[in-house]
Amino acid sequence: MQSRVYEFFKTHKDQFQILIVGDDKDTLKAYAAASYAGRECFILPDFRAKNGDDLRAFNSELLDISKALSEFHLSTNPNKLIISPFRTILNKLPNANQLKVKKINFADTIDLNSFKDEMLGYGYTFVDIVESRGEIRVSGDIIDIFSVGDEQPCRITLDIDIVESIRRFDPATQKSISNEESITITPYVAALSDSEFKSTLDSLQDIKSNNLVNDLNSFGFWVIDGFIDYLEQFKAIKDCEIDYDDCDMDISKLSSIDTLPKSKIYRAFEGSINSDLIAFHKDKKIEILSSNESAFRALGLEINPNLSFIKSDLILNLISKDELIISLNRLTSRKKRQKTSIVLDELKIGDFVVHSEYGIGKFAGLELICVLGNSKEFVVLTYQNDDRLLLPTEHLDMIDRYIAGSGAVVNLDKLGKASFTKLKQKVKEKLFIIASKIISLAAKRELIEGVKIDIDSAEFASFQAQAGFEYTQDQSVAINSILNHLRSGKVMDMLLSGDVGFGKTEVAMNAIFACVKSGFQALFFVPTTLLCAQHYKSLSDRLSKFDIDVRRLDRFSTAKDKARLLADLKGSKPLVVIGTHALLSVQSANLGLIIIDEEHKFGVKQKEKLKEFSDRSHLLSMSATPIPRSLNMALSSIKSYATLTTPPLDRLDVRTFVKQWDRSLIKEAIMRELRRAGQIFYLHNKIADMPSIEREIKDIVPNLKILTLHSKIDAKTSEDEMIKFANGEYDLLLCTSIVESGIHIPNANTIIIDEANKFGIADLHQLRGRVGRGSKQGYCYFLVENKDELSDEALKRLVALESNSFLGSGALLAYHDLEIRGGGNLIGEAQSGHIEAIGYSLYLKMLEDEINSLLNKNDKKESQVDIKLSVNAFLNSELISEDRLRLELYRRLSKCNQASEVYEIGGEIEDRFGKLDIYTKQFLDIIVIKIMSAQQGFKSVSSYEQNITLTKIDGTKVALKSPSKDDDDVLAEILRYLRKNR
Repeated sequence: MQSRVYEFFKTHKDQFQILIVGDDKDTLKAYAAASYAGRECFILPDFRAKNGDDLRAFNSELLDISKALSEFHLSTNPNKLIISPFRTILNKLPNANQLKVKKINFADTIDLNSFKDEMLGYGYTFVDIVESRGEIRVSGDIIDIFSVGDEQPCRITLDIDIVESIRRFDPATQKSISNEESITITPYVAALSDSEFKSTLDSLQDIKSNNLVNDLNSFGFWVIDGFIDYLEQFKAIKDCEIDYDDCDMDISKLSSIDTLPKSKIYRAFEGSINSDLIAFHKDKKIEILSSNESAFRALGLEINPNLSFIKSDLILNLISKDELIISLNRLTSRKKRQKTSIVLDELKIGDFVVHSEYGIGKFAGLELICVLGNSKEFVVLTYQNDDRLLLPTEHLDMIDRYIAGSGAVVNLDKLGKASFTKLKQKVKEKLFIIASKIISLAAKRELIEGVKIDIDSAEFASFQAQAGFEYTQDQSVAINSILNHLRSGKVMDMLLSGDVGFGKTEVAMNAIFACVKSGFQALFFVPTTLLCAQHYKSLSDRLSKFDIDVRRLDRFSTAKDKARLLADLKGSKPLVVIGTHALLSVQSANLGLIIIDEEHKFGVKQKEKLKEFSDRSHLLSMSATPIPRSLNMALSSIKSYATLTTPPLDRLDVRTFVKQWDRSLIKEAIMRELRRAGQIFYLHNKIADMPSIEREIKDIVPNLKILTLHSKIDAKTSEDEMIKFANGEYDLLLCTSIVESGIHIPNANTIIIDEANKFGIADLHQLRGRVGRGSKQGYCYFLVENKDELSDEALKRLVALESNSFLGSGALLAYHDLEIRGGGNLIGEAQSGHIEAIGYSLYLKMLEDEINSLLNKNDKKESQVDIKLSVNAFLNSELISEDRLRLELYRRLSKCNQASEVYEIGGEIEDRFGKLDIYTKQFLDIIVIKIMSAQQGFKSVSSYEQNITLTKIDGTKVALKSPSKDDDDVLAEILRYLRKNR
């Protein structure tokens, strides 16, 4: 394809403005070829929505269309070219006038009210934290906006109505990073005037849909007037290898468009570059493309007058009789979508929380309360009998969201009773035992000389080259870390965590390759027969080419195969065995490596047996659940970790739709998956309803082969049936949320979740991850029975999940919940009773403390300082209006251990929200006083009028007197004393 595109556009200057290709992969190839041929290229994404579809699931494509077309119309280059997949260009798209940009310069005048209306017309969404393109936040005299055409958002500060500064900021930290002279705002889909905006909203009312929300983001693209047919306006040419099979649009219009001629001069070059290649082609003009010169210089090629280095990011490899173009660049992984770290523990009214002293209560919000004439903000918690606890915001670090295993029954604690303290003491004793075990096991492994595994680097490079894809950076780091451990002579104990489909098995295969090629045996433990079959297939496909003997052992293994395996294991034959717990009964005479997939699914006794196995051999555990950061830190000196966080190159986001249940929708979702020979998951969490749901689905799609599974069906039957499902003997799996964990069915890429509003956000996020694990597009439907009965909160959170699989509080909370669950998996299921009693977060904090104290790593724990100062101090709601943002800032400030951290957050507040008022400044001073008092051994700081008392832990007191009873004088006097005695 690249040879055709390069040859054609090199000779046809400014004659064609549109090149039509098949899909996103083709656009990237065409972009490289046409750009190198001298065209200024603008790429449109593969937009696969059908007329009338809900467009929230296609949000990123619409953003890219708006950006690319706006830049195309702004460009004055006569050689400009749109490269578009055919599905996209067949739609009518916004015209040049609808995509006109708005420029804001330093010192411009802005009328805030009319600017807000204008941004509504531009399609921007008003939010309280700007994280993604197309979002805006206006707070006082600060405007945060993420223009559709930008890589980073901008913060505009106004002095009344004059633009005082324009700064780029980092969406992850929300901190400013650079100054700008101006900002260009690109519309999202179209820039609508007031009247156009109103008429578009009227048109939306006519759309009949089972959508939860009928708004501009969902259907605007279908109803905005004035879109044009680009194929009528501009001269187009199409590629000759477009595959139209998977398309239900009218493609007749494309038949009249010319096709790219076959290339006569250039053809694709396949080969690696070295001195011999250059010498062979020395008479040709040779151009080597690389994004950095160092990669070119590393080749060590002799200087040749025909050889030139071109600094370029393009990937293009072509050859003709006179020319050779070679690129050293490789396809890179998609940019990691950074979630903002600002609101991680978003608390909502009614959420359960754990206070480290008083136990489980309910969060009831923030309240500004006047105490003895001074205003302070408190966090209100409710306990049994509606008792209220007012927690000063400076001590917010004493509470955490309560999270326990699913199905835990939550009981509120009673204020004033010592039962929670006793419970904590009991848990502490248990944790001491667990921590001691973890550490003694690690110490024992440290003393044992491990199996030394080294590998021929050339053979290993050949194995990696045949993976069929580029490793992500995370995979490369994990593999190098494992190889270093294997050759070190010390026993490896590593945990590899990463989402499903992010390449854990490939990393494990690198370790297996090194182990077996060094003459040792490797055992690969998996929790289910289905997983055993899947891993056996992928390991056989990958390793057998390199003469590595791959075996399996599960309940389907024949007696003959089992006997041969046992003999080979005893005879020290180098091989790898994948097996279920049946593997626990074998004996290996030459064991180098043990791999455990989804370790938490093995029982306690099975784990003990595994540890006996792994005396001198290396241990690699794999898990799809992340490990909590705090525990990771505590365990870092006794266990190794590697994490895979980058998705593979061809992994697509799962298209998510939130809808009201509807027969035609169910039929459409099922039929689309069947048309591409795929399978469907249908989730419903009430076992009693399952027979009637099965009848209903069969009524909608007759002749559908349905498998029903739930927890009341015995494990062996479930597993046998799942194997049949994986082999394609059923079309649809109707089940409860048992599908959530560890099932990898690459052919099932549509999931329908009934009564989604009854699931937790974390569960929905996890369930969505069951589909779209390969290169196929995954579809997820969250269905609700009656959208009118949904609470505003439930509606908002479901819609947040729909707009993006990575956006909004839903994904953040899911990630946070999963982190904490990961800690539970690491500790073991036997502890679930204690975890339910005090919540995971407090449990893990206490475990971390125990491990640190046993390792003598305990930092001196600062004592809590009781602040009783008669001053007005709080984060002012006039400055930071959103409760959740204030709460999060209170939480971060309460966790500060150094005064410098407080001043840093103070700078961030000024940057994000504007000039600090007196009450906010005084609250920051109180946090600094709390930190410095704790460091100097004070347990309380109090004041009455001008008199100040600081009391030490041993009871001694320091008396101070401020110049006046004014708040600022009282605080300044305390700070002066503490700084002097620092």
